[in-house]
Amino acid sequence: MLYSLAHCAHLQLRLHAPTLSLSLSALILFLCIEELYASCIQFLQARNGESKYHCPVLFTVFTNNSHIVAIKTTGNVYAHEAVEQLNIKPKSYKDLLTDEPFTRQDIITLQDPTHLDKFNVSNFFHVKNNLKVTDPDEEKAKLDPSYYLKNTNAETQEILSELYREYKGDDILAATMKAPEKKKVDKLNAAHYSTGRVSASFTSTAMVPETTHEAAAIDDDVVRYQYVKKKGYVRLHTNKGDVNLELHCDMTPKTCENFIKLCKKNYYDGTVFHRSIRNFVIQGGDPTGTGTGGESYWGKPFKDEFKPNLSHTGSGILSMANSGPNCNKSQFFITFRSCAYLDKKHTIFGRVVGGFETLTAMENVESDPKTDRPKEEIRIKSITVFVDPYEEADAQVAAEREKARQEEEAAKAKPKAVPSKKESQAPKTYRQGIGKYINMAATKRAAEDGGPSTSTALKREKKSTGFGDFSSW
Repeated sequence: MLYSLAHCAHLQLRLHAPTLSLSLSALILFLCIEELYASCIQFLQARNGESKYHCPVLFTVFTNNSHIVAIKTTGNVYAHEAVEQLNIKPKSYKDLLTDEPFTRQDIITLQDPTHLDKFNVSNFFHVKNNLKVTDPDEEKAKLDPSYYLKNTNAETQEILSELYREYKGDDILAATMKAPEKKKVDKLNAAHYSTGRVSASFTSTAMVPETTHEAAAIDDDVVRYQYVKKKGYVRLHTNKGDVNLELHCDMTPKTCENFIKLCKKNYYDGTVFHRSIRNFVIQGGDPTGTGTGGESYWGKPFKDEFKPNLSHTGSGILSMANSGPNCNKSQFFITFRSCAYLDKKHTIFGRVVGGFETLTAMENVESDPKTDRPKEEIRIKSITVFVDPYEEADAQVAAEREKARQEEEAAKAKPKAVPSKKESQAPKTYRQGIGKYINMAATKRAAEDGGPSTSTALKREKKSTGFGDFSSW
């Protein structure tokens, strides 16, 4: 590394020095680089057929446990065993490859696994001289006072986070601690259960404190689909004829809405049926025509909608093609024959109600036995949507919300009726003086009715409990 840097600097100065008027400092720098370049040694390491470094004499591959030396005068790298056996012991100090003479002091040890001092980090040059490579990211991190806090417990970190949030105004921290936006809840989308924020904020200090229970908001699609009660109807205009489709919007609303919305945005116009298998299905809906493309109206796959009363029975069943569970996009297929084994694997969302002769013409087109691609192109020219139940559902939802809003405004505008306090009636006076509010006649009558009786009570006859005599036997 050092040699490469010095070599590059040396070449640059060699090239530009004749054309530059060097100052005194530049000249000193040039001389220093010349001296550094002259003192650098370029080591020549040999490789074997597997591009691994090895000794060119013993052909032993160098590893982390190899004793490796180099000759200073030539730069050749050898195994210490080769130099010891062929140079040191016979006292023949000549390079083993170039036969160039050298001295014992020219042997440089590059790696010695038996020398344990090399593992002593305190003896490293950069540790002794406290040298460190400047890292821009670390220098930027030093601007934060928390960089110098090495060991902090959870309580300290929580206090510092609160300090930054309340007093420092850290944008990043404020963004992470920002409470999620609350979805507007009205009469239509209010759930019978709460959001759970009160209990969450009570048990976790990371949550924003909440003291009032709020109803959770039901998904907008769930609210809309409650008003979808009709079937949808579309017509496929193909080069083989027209096919009328009835869509089960009341049973599979998500899938049918995806199909109708794609039809309305002309997504299927010009697409081809890329797969056709006689006595099975014909598949299309991929703009790329390869069977691997296409996307849903929302840009992401949506879940399956299986219904027990819908089955792939008979011809003309319209169903979604997918690559696995909950992976519906834009591709669909129409059955030529019954294939009930596809139930609960593909979502059935419609059926053919007109144009069976066109469906038969599609089936009669021959296909490639290897790819199942029709040899004659079957193309969708355009699609006409006759009935879209989702427009009516959206209109009903909007009308219901407008009605609820007007009722709420009317309730706010209506003044609240304050119940009038009944005038306190003064108690009835029976006489003057002390006890004037006591009705003595009623008290005397109650005493007479509840007084003790003077008549003697009849004695109860004692019933015999014995057997008596046996005269009645």
